[in-house]
Amino acid sequence: MRILITGGAGFLGSHLCDKLIAQDHDVVCLDNLFTGSKANIAHLLGNPKFEFVRHDVIDPFKFEVDQIYNLACPASPPHYQFNPIKTTKTSVMGAINCLGLAKRLKARVFQASTSEVYGDPSVHPQPESYWGNVNPIGKRSCYDEGKRCAETLFFDYHRENKVDIRIVRIFNTYGPRMHPNDGRVVSNFIVQALKGVDLTIYGDGQQTRSFCYVDDLLEGFVRLMEQTETVGPVNIGNPGEFTMLELAEQVLKLTKSKSKIIHKPLPTDDPRQRRPDITLAKKYLKWEPKVQLNEGLKRTIAYFKTKV
Repeated sequence: MRILITGGAGFLGSHLCDKLIAQDHDVVCLDNLFTGSKANIAHLLGNPKFEFVRHDVIDPFKFEVDQIYNLACPASPPHYQFNPIKTTKTSVMGAINCLGLAKRLKARVFQASTSEVYGDPSVHPQPESYWGNVNPIGKRSCYDEGKRCAETLFFDYHRENKVDIRIVRIFNTYGPRMHPNDGRVVSNFIVQALKGVDLTIYGDGQQTRSFCYVDDLLEGFVRLMEQTETVGPVNIGNPGEFTMLELAEQVLKLTKSKSKIIHKPLPTDDPRQRRPDITLAKKYLKWEPKVQLNEGLKRTIAYFKTKV
């Protein structure tokens, strides 16, 4: 097939380009390089199965493709809060442009949504049926509400225009090609440990996250696109739950760093708990994560050693 990936030069998008090309598909990678990087796709630029187009998903685009993966949107708080209006427009206008193209082509279209749609959850772990506990006017809302609106648009195009959609809700993901300054906890801790500076924990460190290695996540993406039993949304993430303190201690151990752990005040609307219920992924996709946190961190640390 010929497959369009918006945000294809980003952390997840570039790995998805690799995976789909390895499966013998032709890939069109669309990215404005705001948080994506040509370095992530440099090894593909000479490949006849790969095409890079620098373009912003807010502006309309036309391609002749069989499938569309919409991954375009800054996903870390420092990046999506840098220009919050642009972040919301990227989610909303990007979804409209992908859906319009899918409607014209009768192509299957995938939306990379997020566990942030659940907000600071009062239900734990979070099933897809949970509607969330969300602040629509906070500093994080440009991302959370943009992704929620994108899901709304996907389902309205599906109901009104019979567009063939798939939606994944991504939980914390990590791995090589993460941006060193993306503000997410795994990359923050690894960079701080490798530089020998103090590891910053916000609050008491007892808030939890679930960490899914990038290879596992992308296997879930492709399985959702290849099946026809459900359009989603489907949670894709690792149900293993770790406190921020546990993660920091594991990073210090694996990097053999002498850094100390320090505490700072908790940011506004930072969720206390985040863990996916992956019952639907197991049922429809026969999917569950395979890479343990210890192994995934080793691979990610090896990558960051070449960058820091």
